Amino acid sequence: MTAARAPGTSTPARSYHDCVTVHDVLVHYESRLLELQAGITQLSLPQAQAAGVLTLAVGLFLAISLYAIRGQVSFIWSSFPIPVAAVSARRLRRYRQTESRMWRLKRFYERAVQRMKGDWAGAGVTGEEEFNDPSHVYATDLHVFGEGSLFQLLCTVRTSIGRRGLANYLLKAPTLEDTLLRQETVRELRERTELRESIATLGDFDSLESRPDTFEEWLNSPQPSFARPLRVALAVTSAVLAGIVLAGVLGIVPWTNISIWILPLIAFHAGVGLWFRDRVNGMLGWLRPVSVETSVLRQGLQLMEATQFRSAKLRQLREQVRNSSRSIRKLERLLDALDQRDKDWFYYPSRAFAAGTHLCMAIEEWRAEHAESLKLWLQAWAEFEALNALASYGYENPEHTFPEFANGAAHFDAREMGHPLLPHASCVANDVNLSRKCPFYVVSGSNMSGKSTLLRAIGLNAVLALAGAPVRARALRLSGLLIVASAAVVDSLLNGKSKFLAEVDRLRLAIESAVPHRPVLFLVDEIFSGTNSRDRRIAAEAVVRTLVSRGAIGVLSTHDLALTEIASAEGMGGVNMHMTSRDACDPMDFDYRLKAGVTTETNALTIARMAGVPV
Repeated sequence: MTAARAPGTSTPARSYHDCVTVHDVLVHYESRLLELQAGITQLSLPQAQAAGVLTLAVGLFLAISLYAIRGQVSFIWSSFPIPVAAVSARRLRRYRQTESRMWRLKRFYERAVQRMKGDWAGAGVTGEEEFNDPSHVYATDLHVFGEGSLFQLLCTVRTSIGRRGLANYLLKAPTLEDTLLRQETVRELRERTELRESIATLGDFDSLESRPDTFEEWLNSPQPSFARPLRVALAVTSAVLAGIVLAGVLGIVPWTNISIWILPLIAFHAGVGLWFRDRVNGMLGWLRPVSVETSVLRQGLQLMEATQFRSAKLRQLREQVRNSSRSIRKLERLLDALDQRDKDWFYYPSRAFAAGTHLCMAIEEWRAEHAESLKLWLQAWAEFEALNALASYGYENPEHTFPEFANGAAHFDAREMGHPLLPHASCVANDVNLSRKCPFYVVSGSNMSGKSTLLRAIGLNAVLALAGAPVRARALRLSGLLIVASAAVVDSLLNGKSKFLAEVDRLRLAIESAVPHRPVLFLVDEIFSGTNSRDRRIAAEAVVRTLVSRGAIGVLSTHDLALTEIASAEGMGGVNMHMTSRDACDPMDFDYRLKAGVTTETNALTIARMAGVPV
């Protein structure tokens, strides 16, 4: 069995980051915070100076203009403060943009420090409402989404498009080749903190972001039809109208004649506007959200185009968005112009020139030309942000390692593996080795001994590995696997399913998913706990036997010692492991270590006494 590598790649060289510690990264983050705070403080004085000069220049302009109106001075003098006011306004705007960027970066690094110190739960995006599907084969069971979840820990993306990309990476099993390409990409991006800063400060405000649904709803909205001859006629009449008005402004043609000439043109434009009013208003409903979110997407794509990459996947994504920012910029200008259509200063001219109809026609032409390309650009940006989020996780956890992937039969060999969501101080590492020789563990133990945490540690590290991220282990070697977990299955009144039936459905999915070319990693906590011990033992053995016969590997956890017989049943090849307390006299003093054999401890009576129940 040999390690599989992406085509054309070699063993990665040891980087500087492989030698740093968590403390080094935390020091870097805190130093960056101090730099940003100092920069914000330093900007206060030049901002105040620019604002003061601007105020004086405007005041001087108004004063001189007042004297000029009275005829006491020439109007020429009132123009002198204008350049000073313009330069001061430009400087003030630049200072404020710089300050805004620094504040956003400060908040970005404050959240990063929270992650490093283990205080990240409760802050950030949980993804539960957006992406959590109770029927997914492991999302709920492994705590992929929700408060204190893997998604909340990893989600450092800027846009909702990136959030969807990250969710897809955590939910969908890629091919082994794609996993290796992702891993190569994360290795490259891990040290590029400046790139992550650029992504974090896209757009002008924290609250403005690009949502995939906004663009998808627009792309899938009804396509209004505009006859091309009418478009040409409207363009010609608008040009003629503009020329006539310009001639009047320049004094070439008397306004008495102009008013006669332009009335038929305005009437024609009004008729066209009324004819297309419903279509234009319908388009406006789809376009308003798009106009708000286009800027962030365009800046992100422009960043991708301008950045040089080494890894094959990043070069592929960069090629996928080639010239995209230029096309998006054209759409952005059209949408900005459409937004100005209803402003007071342009309201009546826009109606006279049928500006809304013109712009909607141009935007619809853009959609017809770029709709399919836009879908590809959105997909590329989603992956790019997801990969950067995984790289950020790798940078902040330098003690984590990139796993190796093996061809052939199902395999999961972890050394000193810990739960990715636990704080460093409380995380206990264990070794797990599942393969054809030992296809499954039956982990016995009393309540609260750490069995469920072990299952989630295995599952979440497998999710991270397949996504291309480093894992919380000294070493991990695994094959391409499909993960199926049953650790949080509950009753569903809506679907009329009991917990037992819901668990049966989940295990049925595991059996159906187990195929030779993509074996299953099954993780089952308290299998068939909703039935009697005898039937539970028989049914559990039947399920595990079927899974193992199809090449699956996995772990069962139980406090029912009858199930430990499954491991030693004929032809099964499983191994009994257990988790127990440090001291036999204190059954609640757990060390959370995985040990060989079957547990001999129980603590149900102790827990009952703790609850005040006399037993």
